Amino acid sequence: MGGFRILVINPGSTSTRVAVFEGENPLWKETLSHSVEELAGFPSICDQEEFRTAVVTGLVREREGAGARFDAVSARGGLFRPVPGGTYRVNEAMLADLRAGVGGRHACNLGGIIASRIAGPMGIPAFVVDPPVVDELSDIARVSGHPAFPRRSVFHALNQRAALREAARRLGRQSDRMNAVIAHLGGGISVAAWEGGRAVDVNNALDGEGPFSPERSGTVPAADLARFCLSGNPPLEKVLSMIRGRGGMVAHLGTNDAREVERRIAAGDRQAELVYKAMAYRVAQEIGARAAVLSGRVDVIVLTGGMANSAMFPDWIRSRVAFIAPVMVIPGEREMEALAAGALAVLRGEEPAKHYPP
Repeated sequence: MGGFRILVINPGSTSTRVAVFEGENPLWKETLSHSVEELAGFPSICDQEEFRTAVVTGLVREREGAGARFDAVSARGGLFRPVPGGTYRVNEAMLADLRAGVGGRHACNLGGIIASRIAGPMGIPAFVVDPPVVDELSDIARVSGHPAFPRRSVFHALNQRAALREAARRLGRQSDRMNAVIAHLGGGISVAAWEGGRAVDVNNALDGEGPFSPERSGTVPAADLARFCLSGNPPLEKVLSMIRGRGGMVAHLGTNDAREVERRIAAGDRQAELVYKAMAYRVAQEIGARAAVLSGRVDVIVLTGGMANSAMFPDWIRSRVAFIAPVMVIPGEREMEALAAGALAVLRGEEPAKHYPP
């Protein structure tokens, strides 16, 4: 039962991670880096489809040989229509929505597309697992201060659920029978309230809600943003860039590298320390808000993602939120393992593949 071979693909903005798993065991993992110069020739992310597919298939041929066979291809999901959590079989409707960018344009949209292109000729299924548009918000969580702007769930669902399962394992609990607040600390930051295995409230970590992050502005004063947008008519793409890629630490300090900021702090840069501490302060605020969603009944607070490796950042958060619940640090991310596990659960008959759209 454990011998299923899974090809796993996880596209990022400037890299594509590839791995082969046999059962739960990774046989190999590799990260393909794509330079700015390589990607500059593609007008849009979807225009990278042929290029990225070719580099993945080339790597697989190099590592596995020309006759390599797999039981499934599992990829990071993209920004399509909101869906409940789970493993989805890639179909034509999903591919059309990924290419159209119905939920936004991001490199993760390439995951299902590349998986389908590789799986099709082999006659095997292509899956995506816990895409960023997983939406399990409670009805009350969807209501914002104006009906024209309902709250949306866009977050690091794949790694958050993997961190929830790991926290449950360490605590000797079942993940669907505990309450947790999980903060993914990366280029974007998402903070979710997990109740009974569902993310019932979470900030939109892509489009400007919640704490600011290394690259994203998070929540900013709405009236000031409106005035900026109407003064001088800045292009929409410039405004979105300020929110999604050129906000947060990049805007304040000119870098999205937390390690660089920590080096500056060690060298006595007080502005770097202020901004970095302010980011931790905002994360702690968001954790407190999610604890309120759970009426204070929180079994564990989990800090995960790349910045959870920091020597100082998690401690600043812990000092403000430890009164709520024990704080567990699970650094890095387990996305490749989670992608393999989602496909395996379907192949083993432990759960059915979900249909898109639901």
